[in-house]
Amino acid sequence: MQYSHEVEQMACVRQGPNHGPSPIPMEGLWVKSKEIKDLSGLTHGVGWCAPQQGGCKLSLNIKQGIIEEALVEIIGCSGATHSAAMAAEILPGKTVLEALNTDLVCDAINTAMRQLFMQIVYGRSQTAFSENGLPVGGALEDLGKGLRSQVGTMYGTRAKGVRYLEMAEGYVTRLGLDENDEVIGYEFVHIGKMMDMISKGTSPEKAYKKAMGKYGRFDEAVTYINPRQK
Repeated sequence: MQYSHEVEQMACVRQGPNHGPSPIPMEGLWVKSKEIKDLSGLTHGVGWCAPQQGGCKLSLNIKQGIIEEALVEIIGCSGATHSAAMAAEILPGKTVLEALNTDLVCDAINTAMRQLFMQIVYGRSQTAFSENGLPVGGALEDLGKGLRSQVGTMYGTRAKGVRYLEMAEGYVTRLGLDENDEVIGYEFVHIGKMMDMISKGTSPEKAYKKAMGKYGRFDEAVTYINPRQK
């Protein structure tokens, strides 16, 4: 350690009380985190790219400073989706600090990692007050049945009104309109469930029909339109 001449000439004043860092809530415990290995928790971070063209939701399950589970959900350019594939492969096994200093290529993922890091080190994780946190695999609960991201895609114009394209339930096939041409319900296909049935031997046609559902007062509609074609 090198000291400047001015510091070397100073009188030594001893440090008084030193109680260490404030304890933070972490998986049902109050922890004074001093090292990376002191950190545990499952939480999420949301990030965006420089031109704000895309966004990422990153979920990490961290045990004793090591990332044991990573879920990367992203919307944006094709480069972002490919970067997400890389991130999901390389993040598990890294410490939170290593991950923070790993170039995940896509700005949206990097920003999400930064936001998540801050939540973890400040004790703001989703599992802060959950005893022992969540087991590895807990991040998949965000996806629900069919292990597919819940994505909402809506489009509207002043001239022609709104179009529901994708809802939490799935891919919207038809909108139901009342006598005033206002949306009162929609029909959808749950893509995750459909593909799951097909993978288990159900014919695509039967799987498609079984995975269909309705929301709202769809059956009472006066007019039905395909939101992508009409």
